[in-house]
Amino acid sequence: MKIKHSIEIDQPIETVWEFCSDVPSVAACLPGAELHEELGPDQYAGRVGINMGPVKMKFHGTADITHRDEQNKTILIDASGSDEKGQGQANLGLHLRLVPTAGGTRLEVEQDIQLSGAAAQYGRGMISDVSQVMMRDFADNMQARLDAYERGVSPDQIEAKSASGLGIGLRAAWMALMRVGRRFFAPYDPSRV
Repeated sequence: MKIKHSIEIDQPIETVWEFCSDVPSVAACLPGAELHEELGPDQYAGRVGINMGPVKMKFHGTADITHRDEQNKTILIDASGSDEKGQGQANLGLHLRLVPTAGGTRLEVEQDIQLSGAAAQYGRGMISDVSQVMMRDFADNMQARLDAYERGVSPDQIEAKSASGLGIGLRAAWMALMRVGRRFFAPYDPSRV
């Protein structure tokens, strides 16, 4: 399934591009993600953990930066992992593009997510909502890190938002309820029947 996000960062494009080139710093912004080994140039091993209601999953795997284009400010990443309890697998193709804006930089993120096992049972809507919540937290963490760097604060002193399963699940459920509410209270349109 393909999911698109657009993130606004209040920093110039060159600053954001330099930050995005530091993979461990970027990974530290994603709730629940940890890099624990550099396997080679642009190859990393790590894990991503997330709790969705009663299902707690930790995917261990690898991420490869398959393309980096400084002129067009784009990065392509292929990642895959298996749940440590054998409950499923995940594959991710990620395309990141930076675009300058009047106030800073817009990150255009396109994810191609393929899930199997327990993670796949949630369906497109819930997975999209959880992805949206995680990307918002990622954007907040990235902005906080970039602002701190600008003030001369060490990255070790910056605490990122964590991947609270309850928090992510509640925010995703709220997004789903709002989506249903908009449909329910929308003016009647006979062409939608």
